[in-house]
Amino acid sequence: MERNTSALFWRMLDVVEKDIVPLTWEGVRQGHKVFGAAVLRADDLSLVLAGTNHEAECPLWHGEVWTIKEFFAPSPAGHPSVPRPAPEECLFLSTHEPCSMCLSALAWSGFPRVYFLFGYERTRADFQIPHDLRILEEIFDCPSPRRKSSFLELFSLEEMIPSLANPGEAQARFERLRAVYLELSETYQATKEKSSVIARK
Repeated sequence: MERNTSALFWRMLDVVEKDIVPLTWEGVRQGHKVFGAAVLRADDLSLVLAGTNHEAECPLWHGEVWTIKEFFAPSPAGHPSVPRPAPEECLFLSTHEPCSMCLSALAWSGFPRVYFLFGYERTRADFQIPHDLRILEEIFDCPSPRRKSSFLELFSLEEMIPSLANPGEAQARFERLRAVYLELSETYQATKEKSSVIARK
C-alpha cells in the first residue's frame, strides 16, 4: 500500500509539473487564473488529458470544469486517438482544492476519487483568492466540504507527505511546486492589475 501511495503521489506531482503548469503559464499570460486539473487512468496512472483555467473567457471555466468539459468532448483535447475511459475508471487531479461549483461538477460527472495539491487555506493565503472559502461560508454555511461522501472522495496530496517513506524529499518537491505557483500567482495578479489600469483609462 505504501508503495502504491508513493507512486501515486510522485506521479501526480509529475503531471502537475510537466502537463498542467505549461498550460497554466500560457493561460495566466492570457489573463486566466492559476487553477488547473488533469484526468488520469486509475489502473496505470497514464494521463488522459490536462487542462487549465479559462475564466477570462467565461467565469464558469474553472480549471476543473474546463477539464471535465474537454474530457466529455467527442475527442479529448490533444488525445484524439485515445478512447475515453469511463469517469469511474479515472482519478481526477486538481491543483487546488475544488470550489463548491467544481465539487458539484465532479459529483455530477461521476469521478469517484479527486486529489488536490493546495488546500483552501493555501489558496487564500498564497494566491490571494479567498472566494472558495467565502462562498462555502456565506452561501452554504459550511466551513469546508466533507472529504468523503456517496458521490466522491477527496484526498490532499500535501497531507499524504508525512506517511510517505521519504517525507523530506516529498516536502521539498511540494515546496518547489508551491514556488512555481507563487510565481504564477504574482504574474496573474500583475496581469489583472495592468488590465484594470488600462480599463480605467
